[in-house]
Amino acid sequence: MPYYAGLKQIKDAKVRERTIDGLQRLRPALSTALPARTATDTLLLATWNIREFDSGKYGYRGDECYYYIAEILSRFDLIAIQEVRDGLYPLQRLQRLLGSWWDFIVTDVTLGTSGNSERMAYLFDRRKVNFTGLAAELVLPKDNGAKTEPVQMARSPYVAGFRAGWAYLTLVTVHIYYGTGVAVDPRRLAEITAFSKTVAKNAGKLSSAPQYEPGQPPTLDNLIMLGDFNIFNRKDVTMEAITSAGFLVPDELQGVPGSNVDKNKHYDQIAYLKRLTHLKPTGKAGVFDYYEHVYRFADEAEYAKERESKPGRSFKDWRTYRMSDHLPMWIEFGIDDGDAYLDSLS
Repeated sequence: MPYYAGLKQIKDAKVRERTIDGLQRLRPALSTALPARTATDTLLLATWNIREFDSGKYGYRGDECYYYIAEILSRFDLIAIQEVRDGLYPLQRLQRLLGSWWDFIVTDVTLGTSGNSERMAYLFDRRKVNFTGLAAELVLPKDNGAKTEPVQMARSPYVAGFRAGWAYLTLVTVHIYYGTGVAVDPRRLAEITAFSKTVAKNAGKLSSAPQYEPGQPPTLDNLIMLGDFNIFNRKDVTMEAITSAGFLVPDELQGVPGSNVDKNKHYDQIAYLKRLTHLKPTGKAGVFDYYEHVYRFADEAEYAKERESKPGRSFKDWRTYRMSDHLPMWIEFGIDDGDAYLDSLS
């Protein structure tokens, strides 16, 4: 649970009461929609693109936003976050709200216009998840025989290794180029295709699992891609580029609504390479729509004064700069393989 004592320090009584009311709606909704976290049995893995976090493009987020975002994140064990901007204040503030046992690792700032000065990050609870030491930004290699260097991705994918329970995980999070508002933008398709093939081809080199003997391969690892792929529909060739490279989207996520606010686009994805080791899907997964509980259309009049400083935006759009234009996607895995291992020895 986030640290709530700071609520007393919110000077504006109206904002303070509104935040408390929002949390009182959000907390039971999260408890109903998501499995309860466990100490050792399960891992709740999530990915969330938090819009312009926090560029101040339409005003910097205030206390209310941070309490809601922290409350949502606190329900997971390990989260890949996209669209963190150049300042580290947002992650540092979340860490203070969540508790000293939470930690994050983050990339440097992506340069270039298409990179939007973004970082990517992993936020995790050290009581459940250990960082294994692997952290790298992925650069696309030159194909054999190619005369020119490949066009690099707008934002370099972020690779990191973790351990939870019996399972070792190599996560690769990405924010794919959006481009034009069509289902199949050529550069978007090229990025997803090259990225998926490169990660699959080099899976063995990306493992952070223990290597017990010199020259021997490491113990089995789980390679998972997750993040904002800007895929419009699961039937598009942009999705096919992931599956044709050997990645599988868990059955639990095949039928969930879209992860954009209108739930009709499948921008965000979680997919693993072919098989899992000591990591078992429990059948529970989804996206969480926080707009049913905070920043609701019924609350629009409550925010009239705050919106005055940035006129011209509809409430529906303005609120995405307070929370996001993406919904968090999550999946639960079992991580205690003790019984199966003992059975194999008996």
